Amino acid sequence: MWSPLADKVLYNLDSEMIVFCQNFLALCASGFYNGCVFHRNIKGFMVQTGDPTGTGKGGTSMWGRKFEDEFSEHLKHNVRGVVSMANNGPNTNGSQFFFTYAKQPHLDMKYTVFGKIIDGLETLDELEKLPVNEKTFRPLTETRIKDVTIHANPFAG
Repeated sequence: MWSPLADKVLYNLDSEMIVFCQNFLALCASGFYNGCVFHRNIKGFMVQTGDPTGTGKGGTSMWGRKFEDEFSEHLKHNVRGVVSMANNGPNTNGSQFFFTYAKQPHLDMKYTVFGKIIDGLETLDELEKLPVNEKTFRPLTETRIKDVTIHANPFAG
């Protein structure tokens, strides 16, 4: 991930969420996320990206359609740096995802947790400080994912 403020975030994906991880890894490997803007940034809550149109209304899965939710009682929005899939309601997952800025238990069993930041929380700190449009929560400084590197794919055969 790249921004004017920092340059790296490293996170682990939870292999318990097989469908979500496969989708995310396929999109990463294809370059889908390269250049995606952080289009929604709410201090104390989360920062969202994964829409190549930059509007917050676009994006698709590796299958070219929305796909079903996957939940686990073990995976919660219980710390800063949780990686979770954004959606517009049940079974509407595509490509958009977010990082939490704090515990968000009200999101549990509504948004699929599929990873956690393990290095680069200082980048999250800098993202959270960005000034935003007060109505849309879009950062006033355009901040994008530069590129994505997969260090290990547990599903590769």
